[in-house]
Amino acid sequence: MKLVQLEMLLETIDGFDNPKIQLEQYETGHHIGARMLFTMNSYDDIEDKIILDLGTGCGRLGLSCACLNAAFVLGVDIDPDAIEKCVANRKCLQEDEEPNFLNNFDTMCADVCDNSIWSRFMNNTLFDVVIMNPPFGTKNNKGIDMMFLRRALELSSGTVYSLHKTSTRDHVLRKAHDFGAKGKVLAKLRYDLPCTYKFHQKHTKDIEVDFFRFEKLNH
Repeated sequence: MKLVQLEMLLETIDGFDNPKIQLEQYETGHHIGARMLFTMNSYDDIEDKIILDLGTGCGRLGLSCACLNAAFVLGVDIDPDAIEKCVANRKCLQEDEEPNFLNNFDTMCADVCDNSIWSRFMNNTLFDVVIMNPPFGTKNNKGIDMMFLRRALELSSGTVYSLHKTSTRDHVLRKAHDFGAKGKVLAKLRYDLPCTYKFHQKHTKDIEVDFFRFEKLNH
């Protein structure tokens, strides 16, 4: 699928109705999301792969991977309202397609930090690839971005794709090494953050972010 087609696909997937600041719920825009998926596809990390979309939100990345012929995609989020929206988005995508379209996508409501949930997955790594746009840990969630990265690396048998603030690049690379992985910045992007919460004073704000690809050191 061409880049412009990916952008059009992501645009059809609705974002949050009432985003929650405590969860740092920001949409992955169609512009940046399309470039993430286009790059993953160039590494052959979507088609026929079992993919985990960690912190799926409304499902924009995970549903798109499913549309790009992933073998299976699991979208996980801590927020039941986000999961509900994700399921609604899946239904909308299915309406004009074949009956079995997106049967390769499912959701699970779970906390990334809950070891009791994820221990059974780690004992039998099911996912070839993890994709995520994690919270950056700026709103009383310090360190949550690295908790996401650590969990993603535990759950992936192959690669992890993730967005992180460019200002934290050195820290992210050090932590990835501590977690037994090597990170590579594939692109430096501008995250167009729309006015989402009451404390936002500008209509939009650009945040510099790095698009990372992580591989375990034993691979």
